[in-house]
Amino acid sequence: MNPDAPLTNAEIRALKARAQRLPAAFKLGKAGLSDAFATSLVAAFDHTDLIKVKFVDFKDEKKTLAPDLAAKTGSRLIMRVGNVAVLHRRRPEKGPGATAVAGGPVPDGQ
Repeated sequence: MNPDAPLTNAEIRALKARAQRLPAAFKLGKAGLSDAFATSLVAAFDHTDLIKVKFVDFKDEKKTLAPDLAAKTGSRLIMRVGNVAVLHRRRPEKGPGATAVAGGPVPDGQ
């Protein structure tokens, strides 16, 4: 599936349901939306497709900061509830010739 393809309503509902069980992995504090914060989010998207961010400071600007954060990280803002924003970025699918990463889990039956 194309990482830039729009999400369907069913996909958005599923992501919102998953996000409810996630802890806030990142907290936007006094440093604000710095390049280092955006870089750490981009690095986290290498390991997961869904990230929850809590606005500890800048609570008054969260309505504008959440979309800016999504734009800086190449992700989509799935929802913003209270002082929490949920970001999603599709992970690129591995092609048919892709191999398992050394030390990673081996699928059953192989």
